[in-house]
Order: sequence, then C-alpha cells, then structure tokens
Amino acid sequence: MATVTVVGIGSTFFTDSVQAETMNELQDRQSQIESERSEIKDSLSKAEAEIADVLIELEELNEEINRVEEALKENEKKLNETNDEISTKEAEIVELENAIQKRSDILKDRMVSYQKNGGNIGFLDIIFGSKSFGDFVSRVSAVTKITESDNDLIKQQEEDKASVETKLAELTDMQVELEGMQELILVQKDQNEEQKSVLKQKEKELTEKKEELQIKDSSLASIEAQVRRSIAEKRTPPATASASTSSNSNGNLTTLSKSSAPVSGSGNLSTVINAGYQYLGVPYVWGGKTPSGFDCSGFVSWAFAQGGYNIPSSTAALQSVGTKVSYSNIQPGDMVFFNTYKVNGHVGIYVGNGNFIGAQNSTGLAVANMTSGYWKNHFTGHVRRVGK
Repeated sequence: MATVTVVGIGSTFFTDSVQAETMNELQDRQSQIESERSEIKDSLSKAEAEIADVLIELEELNEEINRVEEALKENEKKLNETNDEISTKEAEIVELENAIQKRSDILKDRMVSYQKNGGNIGFLDIIFGSKSFGDFVSRVSAVTKITESDNDLIKQQEEDKASVETKLAELTDMQVELEGMQELILVQKDQNEEQKSVLKQKEKELTEKKEELQIKDSSLASIEAQVRRSIAEKRTPPATASASTSSNSNGNLTTLSKSSAPVSGSGNLSTVINAGYQYLGVPYVWGGKTPSGFDCSGFVSWAFAQGGYNIPSSTAALQSVGTKVSYSNIQPGDMVFFNTYKVNGHVGIYVGNGNFIGAQNSTGLAVANMTSGYWKNHFTGHVRRVGK
C-alpha cells in the first residue's frame, strides 16, 4: 500500500511534509488513511474468522483421528483373536484326523479278524457256523453290536469333521473381513493425517497474513497519529473554531462543519460539553480517567466532573445514571450508549447535530458522527440525561 511505503522514507521527511500540508490536504490524508485502515481491519477480521474456522476443523479432525486410532486398535485385537482361534481350530482338525485314522485302523483290524487263510468270511458264515442255539444267539448279538459300533464310529467321524470344517470356514471369512476393515481404516488414517497437514499449512498461511496486516495497520496508525497531531496544531482554539471534528463510518477522526463545534450555553453542563475539546487526540487508555489517557466511561465521568457533577466511571454504572430520554428528544450534554462488544459497551457525550465526543480505542479522544456508518449501526437509542 502506498501509505505504508511512506513510513520507510524517514521520520524527518515525513514530519516536514505533513507540517507543510494545508488543513484540507491533511484532512484528505486522514480520510485516505482511515479508509485503508478500515480495509485492513476488515481483512484482519476475515483472517481471524478463517483461523478460528481452521482451528475448529483441526479440533474435529483430531477427534476423528483419535476415533480411527481406537477403531484400528480394536480391529487389530479382533484380528489377532481370530487368527489365534483359526490356529486352534486347525490344530483340532489335525487331532480329529488322527483320531479318524485310528478309528479307520480299528475297523480294518476287525475286518482282518473275519478273514481266514486269505479269504473273507461273511457274517452269515459266522452266524450259521454256530454249534448250538445259544451260540447262534450270541453270535447274532455280537455281529449286531459290531455293526452298530462301526456305524456309530463312521457317523461320529463325519459329524466331527463337518463341525470343525464349518467353524474353520466361519473364522476364515471373519479373518478376510477383518483384514479388509484393517486396510480401510489405514486408508482413512492416512487421509486424516493428510487433511491435518493441509489445515496446519492453511493455519500457518493465515497467521502470517494476519501478522502482515497487523504490521501494515501499525504503520498506518503511526502515520495517522502524526496527521492527527498536525491537524490539532493547525486547528484554532475550540471556542472560536471554524471547524471541529467527527468520524467516518468506522469511528475515526474526520472534518465536521462549523455547526458541530462546541456548543455554547450557561451553567455547568456547557462546561461538561466543552471540557474535552482541548484534549482531542489524547490516546485511548484502558481504565484511563485523566487527560493523559481516557477510556470511554473514564472520559465521560471526568467531563461531568469538570462541570461539577459526580457520576460513576464505568459503563455498567453509567447506564442507570440520571434519566432515560428518547432519542427524538436528545440534547447536547446527554450521554449516548452503543452496543459494541457488549450491550452498552461504549458511552460518549452528545454535542449536537448528530455528533458525540468520546474516547474511542481506534482514535483516542475524538468527535464522532452517530447518524451513519459504524456508530449508527451500534446505536439502539439509549440516551440518558444528567443535570436537567
């Protein structure tokens, strides 16, 4: 920005050039600086809002990363348990196959016992070879038991094998599913880490942008302070001034017409209204209550004290002082309240023609216009009257 470049030329050259400018030129310079600072402040607000959004995204992403890590651990645990169970079932199958083999060997041994001289002897031969009826019954009973036992062994063998194979198939399916889930979780983890890296880079860029804007604003503030001092030096004393000051839409100092100069009147209230004009440009100081530095409520309390009124020095207390009047009946000397960072967060003294005098953190003590721009947008009609 062109205005920022001026700072680097040198303070002596800048001071001389400012002092050489006419009042109109200084006021134009002031207006230009205010416009540039307003744009910078808007950019700063946007950058801060974007940083806040990024931090929220990062917080949510970190929570998601934690959930993914927990899911990964749980899936790994389940996969390990499944692998162990598969190993166990495979061992059981080996044992069953060994048992089945032993059963097969028993059956073979029995069949051998029915063989004579290399020839097979059927069960009928065994039965009809009985010597007596009792022997016949015994032989029939023995053959029946042997047949049933053989059938039971074969059936048990088939059931055991089918059961183990079914369980093994189920475990294998679960293993495949868990391995697939593991791959998906790892992909999601990588994506989250990549997104986190992107957000971190965005946060870094926005922070650098914010710092750059703050440097520019600080440079402009230095120039603005010098211009304001030059304007104050060229201005005639308040009582005979041909012009006073007001503010533009963002509350900074600009020129007003003669009609907005300090009002005349009788009594202490006139002193209250005029008390601050000789201190225009005094810097804003949080908690300040003296001409060396004011905050908004501190200035109002100090100004009323110059007229003999003892009122509090905090906005919280001032908002219930005196009598509340409608904005349509507002008069010079009335207190006006604005909803800034909170309800009734800012206060000043009305001086007529839509203007008030107050200590603003952007300008220091200054006269500002409340019929347009920033102050109009933050004024809700709260007016209080003291001493009338």
